[in-house]
Amino acid sequence: MKTEKERLITTFSTLGDAMIKWGENAEKEDFSSFVSEYYDRVNEIIKREKSYNGWFTEDAVRSSLYHLGIRLNKEELSSWLSNVELTTKPKKVGIIMAGNLPLVGFHDFLSVVMSGNIAVVKMSSDDSRLLPVFIEILKALQPNLEERIQIVDRVNGIDAVVATGSNNSARYFEKYFGHLPNIIRKNRTSLAVIEGDESKEELEGLGKDIFTYFGMGCRNVSQLLIPRDFDLDRFFAAIVDFGDVVNHHKYANNYDYYKAIYLMNQEKLIENGFLLTKEDDCLFAPISVLLYYRYEDASEVKKYIENRGEEIQVVVGRNYTPFGKAQSPKLDDYADGVNTLEFLMGL
Repeated sequence: MKTEKERLITTFSTLGDAMIKWGENAEKEDFSSFVSEYYDRVNEIIKREKSYNGWFTEDAVRSSLYHLGIRLNKEELSSWLSNVELTTKPKKVGIIMAGNLPLVGFHDFLSVVMSGNIAVVKMSSDDSRLLPVFIEILKALQPNLEERIQIVDRVNGIDAVVATGSNNSARYFEKYFGHLPNIIRKNRTSLAVIEGDESKEELEGLGKDIFTYFGMGCRNVSQLLIPRDFDLDRFFAAIVDFGDVVNHHKYANNYDYYKAIYLMNQEKLIENGFLLTKEDDCLFAPISVLLYYRYEDASEVKKYIENRGEEIQVVVGRNYTPFGKAQSPKLDDYADGVNTLEFLMGL
């Protein structure tokens, strides 16, 4: 007889397989007979998401589903949970989700359920349609999850909290939940380290790290560290295939707005029609803007990253997260470097 952990692994791997197929826009007959009952319903949600949240295009939603699904396989789940024993005294853990990316809070949800605790989920209004149907699938596959997963409008009566938001919202989270065991996440962003002799393929991968989800996520690269003599034209030539991004009206509005602001301020820009680049040692950039900083040597890069560690989510580069993989985190690539599973096991 399977243990509870083994049943959970089987349940989530079944959902993961379906997520991959929805991500690939597979045909109904490619789904298992059980999950195929949800085929039309999920596809309808995927196609309508952009009417609720303009950033959630069909491509963006399917990309999110695919990258989540490939991690929800029996081998990776079993390895991730190898040192985990489900708690026999489950706690009610509030999960306050962000809404900047499709299903951005899924890993927190997965961690709470897989630890044996009770997930009390407060979704963002910007991303509140996909997760409920996946929870419905999970409960149908494993009915005893009915009492372990709750979706709420207000988070009350909890024993711990995992909350994600902006620096401003984090202050409210700390005020209301600071007395509880908590993980409270603030603004972070990502950068890439360019050595100067990267191939076109590596720079194309960097394009994925910049433009996937229109740059809305904390794992999106918003700044480049480049050698003093690096020619940015090499970078622009490699990312030309991402130019369609400017056809998205919200992205285009950002591009036009910030271009006008920078020009009025007489700031030096290099642009290619769909991306504004500006030399600046700031990490955070608006949508449609990529900042860059020229460095002298490797020691300067190391110091730069160390000094900004609290603001960086991912570092992309040859000696870091590989180019093109920023949006494909493994199960143990925890946000902000805080081991969510370990936190939950210690409650």
